[in-house]
Amino acid sequence: MLDANLKAQLKSYLERVTQPLEIVASLDDGAKSQEMLALLQDVTSLTTLITLKTDGDDARKPSFSINRPGADISLRFAGIPMGHEFTSLVLALLQVGGHPSKASVEVIEQIRALKGEFSFETYFSLSCQNCPDVVQALNLMAVLNPNIQHVAVDGAMFQDEVEARQVMSVPTIYLNGEVFGQGRMDVEQIVAKLDTGAAARDAKKIAAKAA
Repeated sequence: MLDANLKAQLKSYLERVTQPLEIVASLDDGAKSQEMLALLQDVTSLTTLITLKTDGDDARKPSFSINRPGADISLRFAGIPMGHEFTSLVLALLQVGGHPSKASVEVIEQIRALKGEFSFETYFSLSCQNCPDVVQALNLMAVLNPNIQHVAVDGAMFQDEVEARQVMSVPTIYLNGEVFGQGRMDVEQIVAKLDTGAAARDAKKIAAKAA
C-alpha cells in the first residue's frame, strides 16, 4: 500500500512512539477494506509498539480505531487516510503513542478541563486542504480528554451518510448529531466554541492584573 519512500518516512516518525498502542479495524468483504488492511499492515510492520486487530465491530466499515491499552481514547478513521489526511494518521499514531502535542499548555489544559460528553464526526475528502486541520484538532482533543470522541469520515466512501445529512461541503463537523461547524477551524477555535467558561476566566485574569 505504501511505497518505499513513504514507509521510510513513516518508520522515522514512529520511532517517537513511546507507549504501546493498538489499531482495531472493522472490515467487510469489500475492496476498500482490503486496501485499508494493507495500509494498516504496512504501519504495524514498522514498529513493535503497534499491534493490529481485525475483529472490530463498528457500524462503519471499513474503519479503524487507534487505542492505547489502559487509556480511555476514542479516535476513529472511517476511510483510508491517504492524500492530505496521511499526516492526520501519523499525528494520531504519535499522540496516542505518547508523543506530546505542539499545542500550547494553556490549550491542552482547556481541553482536559472540558466537561460533558462530546461525540464529534468530521466529514472530509482526501483532496480537501482544509480538512486535516479539523481532523487533527479533534483527534488531539480525543487523545487528551476521555469525554471527547472523534470519527473522521471519508464522505466519498460513506455517500449514504453524506446524502442523508445533506453535507454540501467539507470539512463539515457534527457534534452529538447536530452540525457544529463547516470549513477550516483550528483547535483554539473549536475549544473556544465549546468552553463556555473561558470568557469568565479571562475576565478574572484581567481583573487580577488590574488590581
